[in-house]
Amino acid sequence: MYALVDCNNFYTSCEKVFSPALEKKPIVVLSNNDGCVISRSEEAKQIGIRMGAPAHMIEDLIKTNQVNVFSSNYTLYGDMSDRVMKTLSAFVPRMEIYSIDEAFLDMHGLPQGDLLKLAFTIRRTIGQNTGIPVCVGVAPTKTLAKMANRYAKKMHREAGVFWAANQRLVEEMLRYTDVRDVWGIGHQHSRILKANGFNTAFDLTRAPDDWVRQHLAVVGLRLVNELRGIQALGLEEEQPAKKNICTSRSFGKIITDKNLVKEAISNYAASCAAKLSGQQELAKQLRVFVQTNPFRAQDLQYFRSIIVQLPLATASALDIIRYALKGFEIVYRDGFNYHKGGVELSDFVPADAVQLNLFAGENKKQQKAMAAVEGLNKSLGKETVKVGIQGFAKSYKMRAGMLSPKYTTKLADVITIKH
Repeated sequence: MYALVDCNNFYTSCEKVFSPALEKKPIVVLSNNDGCVISRSEEAKQIGIRMGAPAHMIEDLIKTNQVNVFSSNYTLYGDMSDRVMKTLSAFVPRMEIYSIDEAFLDMHGLPQGDLLKLAFTIRRTIGQNTGIPVCVGVAPTKTLAKMANRYAKKMHREAGVFWAANQRLVEEMLRYTDVRDVWGIGHQHSRILKANGFNTAFDLTRAPDDWVRQHLAVVGLRLVNELRGIQALGLEEEQPAKKNICTSRSFGKIITDKNLVKEAISNYAASCAAKLSGQQELAKQLRVFVQTNPFRAQDLQYFRSIIVQLPLATASALDIIRYALKGFEIVYRDGFNYHKGGVELSDFVPADAVQLNLFAGENKKQQKAMAAVEGLNKSLGKETVKVGIQGFAKSYKMRAGMLSPKYTTKLADVITIKH
């Protein structure tokens, strides 16, 4: 048996934890640059706010219904996610963190009769420890557990738990679930399935193996077997190393000043380097790009990127910034209204298996200096020490005009209790 634990409306739930007055109020969280809706409370859903709706197109709806609007506070959400996952890890010996607000738990070896009780205990404990409401789905395979979680939300929301404990309950859930809502079935495949008479997940379990293999390939056959209760997917306890790392942002305003774009690229390069160093790998290649806003028809449009081969694989912020800026000088052109830029690292090699270059040896002093900088930033806070070219003002930063405090990670934002 597996369990899938999913936080309900996670971003808006995080905002509610620290502002009890928001309970039962419509809330939305917006994407980068306060662009589109990426999280909605149940109350916001009920008044018709759609996921992905551009904020500027629902201003009247927001005003009329007094919707509470927040900018994305990823620092807060990441920390709250960490607290939820640490709570979950105390219940089972093995788990897979699937996303910021979801985790699969391995229930094998646990007493079968206790699974329902355990699911309710998990839900209650997370609520007590973090204030975040969750739903728990328990079933024989990961795909069915994912479905059971959705079924709990749709049909047993008050309880927040569904255990597909026997074939009758599994079949009930399969018959209820539209084939397009099956985990792993995309829009294109759902059209093919419906055109061939497979309308529900239960219908799909009856599909001939040869037909499934022909139309959905081997991956699709694994999925169908999971729906049949045959385990085909195991837990991924170790997060696979990323094959590339990219930091790109839309600027908070249109930028025509080359130095400001250059500063942004420097910070994006430093961010990539920090992520890479945590992966214990080095990069042999980077890409830099800048672009205008394609939605501003009145502007001259420009997009250009360049790939830079690094002479020696590195994770040093100094090296990555230096070569990113060399690429920037090539792609940048005066006379454009810049809207976005980014840096991407790729072609990784293990840090302990670097092929040295005859003409570009290792700089031991630089390595020690960067190790010291990383140590200071880990102990004293992100970007306490950084390269001068990164600047301090960050006037290019994304808009976040409705950002809530960093309640759990910044001392000045910790809630104080008044007597």
